Amino acid sequence: QVQLAESGGGSVQPGGSLRLSCAASGITFRNYGMSWHRQAPGKERELVASITITGGIINYADSVKGRFTISRDNAKNTVYLQMDSLKPEDTAVYSCNAKRGISSFWGQGIQVTVSS
Repeated sequence: QVQLAESGGGSVQPGGSLRLSCAASGITFRNYGMSWHRQAPGKERELVASITITGGIINYADSVKGRFTISRDNAKNTVYLQMDSLKPEDTAVYSCNAKRGISSFWGQGIQVTVSS
């Protein structure tokens, strides 16, 4: 059974930092491209950041470039999202995704709230 378990979310003040983790089980993690997505209330889900199987290619949404960093540890079957200089508009449910070909798996999501 495939499971992607996100952790590290919560509430933070503007300018603060959070580090999200997504631990994968039930898949050969090193064979999957990984990504983080978010969905704010009333908005469509958007891609935040993605990383290829070796970490050789990384992409970010324009809205988070220079503030967020995606990384992966294939030995720990985990992908991370370091979020710095957080803004209220970063408030959303963040989900991780594992993708290989037509196979795609999602975590349940975790809330991130940025508010003073």
